[in-house]
Amino acid sequence: MHAGLLTEPVDGLDEALEAVDAFDRALVAGLLRPQPAGTTGPTRLADAVVGTPLAARVAEAAGKAAAGAAGEDHFLALAAARTALLGSVHDALLSRAEEAAGRPPGPGTVPAAGGQPTANLLTAARAWLSDLARCGWQGLDHEVVSGAAEVVSAMLPDPSLRRLAALLDGFAAELAASCPGASAERFPLRRWADLWSRGMLLTVPGAAVAPAVGTAVGRVLPLGIDVQEHATAAQAQVHAVFEPADGSAPRLVRASVSVPKPDTVLGAGIWQLLRPHMSLLAAAGEGRSMDLTGMPVTAEGDLLWSDEHARPGEPAEAFATARVALPAANAPVTAPLDRHPARIAVPVFLEGYTARTDDDGRVTFTVAGTELLVDTDRIPAAGPLTPEAVATSGACIALIRWDAGRFGVQPLAVETTVRKKVTSVHAGAWAGGTADKAGVRAEKAATDAAKVLSERAGRLLRK
Repeated sequence: MHAGLLTEPVDGLDEALEAVDAFDRALVAGLLRPQPAGTTGPTRLADAVVGTPLAARVAEAAGKAAAGAAGEDHFLALAAARTALLGSVHDALLSRAEEAAGRPPGPGTVPAAGGQPTANLLTAARAWLSDLARCGWQGLDHEVVSGAAEVVSAMLPDPSLRRLAALLDGFAAELAASCPGASAERFPLRRWADLWSRGMLLTVPGAAVAPAVGTAVGRVLPLGIDVQEHATAAQAQVHAVFEPADGSAPRLVRASVSVPKPDTVLGAGIWQLLRPHMSLLAAAGEGRSMDLTGMPVTAEGDLLWSDEHARPGEPAEAFATARVALPAANAPVTAPLDRHPARIAVPVFLEGYTARTDDDGRVTFTVAGTELLVDTDRIPAAGPLTPEAVATSGACIALIRWDAGRFGVQPLAVETTVRKKVTSVHAGAWAGGTADKAGVRAEKAATDAAKVLSERAGRLLRK
């Protein structure tokens, strides 16, 4: 691990992000009757993409925005320029993170597979997003925001449009919670601009279709599980090393499962919802490999998990995998629309560091003289890993992430000393079940909550 590379400046990074931020600020007042600050944002985007294939279209769009006469195609060009800038930031940061991890970068990006969703629904979605750009966040009201409802309802029956439908539905819910915009004191500028830009690009026919899929035959060695939980949804993503049966180079892969959940299911209870959908979770929790035969996999390294293509393999301790197999694993490529700094998650193995906890409870690893902030806020409540275990650890499997303008690490598992014995503690240790008292209580509470909800649903259906 060449940690010093993570603190060195990246050429052009600040300039690219400043141009993005300028446009994001312009969306606050809107682009229908832009103020002086509103004209600066589109112009900064146009200046930033000079010399690229986008230059002419973005320059025209910036001029129209300055005059308050921008149309849907102009908004699309501005969204494309903003996405391209953040994509360049992603590429530079990812290259730096992979270099620090001692791993060659992935071979670039891959095109999406073909396919043409229903054009009229895409046009309707773009019209709604264009209305948002015109009125700006300060001009939000329930009438404007509610315009998404009919579009989302029409999209949901079409599987090729569900990705965009889910984005629009969630975006509209966030906007509705902040209405009226005129009375709001602050806005999540980067997040809303990200959602707006991504939505605009997904209205381009063919942009949201599924990626090309191959098949994987070989062995998966889990490294750890990244868990994300919200009030009404939960996701578990297993990071692993895949060793092909043909003897070719191992590569990094991921496998994800997402489920809706009631807000009464918390902590370890989420495993009851996730576990039935992917046997790899139990394997990762129990420290086993999985043997794959014909498992669908994308060029981006995402296993489209199906239990019929997997069977339990030999024991495979995650720290042994991290020490032996991880350094030789090739990085995956990145899908075009996934090129965003927030998506960076590079698996890495750390040891020989010193850990320090400051007065505010923040944990820092000092690796070869370089300080790396540890994102303990990402440690899930659904497992035994705690900030205290991280702070006393001597080895760590982590994801390198970039947030708030700096690199940091998210622990997936640590080795720490308990009663004079080195013990591994994993964030996903309870994925396959647990005898831990706290985990058992949470699972029982989840079972009780699910039973109550099922009974209530049954009564409603009978009525």
